[in-house]
Amino acid sequence: MKFHLMQTGVVGRRHEIEQGMAGQRPELYQRFLEEVKGYVQLADELGFYGYCQPEHHLQIEGFEANNHPGMFSLFVGQHSKRMKAGIMGYTMTTHNPVRVAEEIATLDHMLQGRLYCGFTRGYHARWVDAYGIKEGVSATTPDNVKARDEQDARNRSLFEEGVRVVKKAWTNDVFSHKGDNWQFPPEGGSAGHPAYAKYGKGQDENGRVQQIGIAPLPYQRPHPPIYGGFAASGRTIDFWAEEGGKLIVLSDNIDFCEQLNNRYIATAAKNGREVTNTDASAWGGFLMLTDDKDHAAKLMEEHMWFWDEWFIPLGQRPPNVLIGSADEIADKIGRAHDRLGFDELFLMFGQGHLEPEANQEELEKFISKVAPRFSTKDAEGTFV
Repeated sequence: MKFHLMQTGVVGRRHEIEQGMAGQRPELYQRFLEEVKGYVQLADELGFYGYCQPEHHLQIEGFEANNHPGMFSLFVGQHSKRMKAGIMGYTMTTHNPVRVAEEIATLDHMLQGRLYCGFTRGYHARWVDAYGIKEGVSATTPDNVKARDEQDARNRSLFEEGVRVVKKAWTNDVFSHKGDNWQFPPEGGSAGHPAYAKYGKGQDENGRVQQIGIAPLPYQRPHPPIYGGFAASGRTIDFWAEEGGKLIVLSDNIDFCEQLNNRYIATAAKNGREVTNTDASAWGGFLMLTDDKDHAAKLMEEHMWFWDEWFIPLGQRPPNVLIGSADEIADKIGRAHDRLGFDELFLMFGQGHLEPEANQEELEKFISKVAPRFSTKDAEGTFV
């Protein structure tokens, strides 16, 4: 089994966030970078498979400050030797997909394949509205998804088409695309150049560019592994089953997780892909490993403060929580594994809002007391 760490990008402890504007304080961001570097180096040494983060912008309060998935993944790669960087992920309603394809491919080369990536739709209106790549696009919340309203439809259309353009750019020397939201090259083509005809591809006999290609193509062929971050609707499950992205599911409702896997497998089969539970999804939750019940209660209180203050008003439900002793957490993982058959576990931890010493001790205990029950290290020292 592979073990991934996920950070939320918190800049500031609880009392610092309550003072206001923690995300804009340079000394706190510098501390954040230093702490993240320490977590990355420790996780690499312990044998974690990957360290990943989401994309968020404009978070002046300090709750989520991962504002460039590519740069941050390079930061992870610079401070690790074997561990992979995970982008979870590019929010495709706020990016030109050809640029995303090229950026990830370039990063894949810089890290020589120590990279995997995901793509998301965007649920936080303040920054999606500001960064939206097309006029009228906004965030989508669980309420929008349930209502299947115009806002959700516009968001979903940009997201799905964007991912497909990224994959097309990764898997072709040159390509063209015309969809509901994007056209590459533009209608009628682009101005050509003699060198295009002499050394490249995509230019027609009239000297017009009719196809484009990214440079470089990804280091990993055909492309880095793709994950679908935090699927919450049947339509999203179907999309990832069609496109080959593994779902990341942070739910303790195992019946729901089984239904999700079954739908994924059935949709994949309709699209000519024979997959298993292992291919369909990865599982996980928020890690709180302690033998001290009083300390566990304090950790849970801190976690729920963080969730109640930030995520609940955005319509996000609390994730699965892996709380308790090593035996208790291992039992919960084991029961889920028996039902779901996953081979990858994603663990959120108290990055930012808890002290580094506590987080480091927790990660060390997980690797020493829980990980060996489900996995062994490969020749390079990574649990697989």
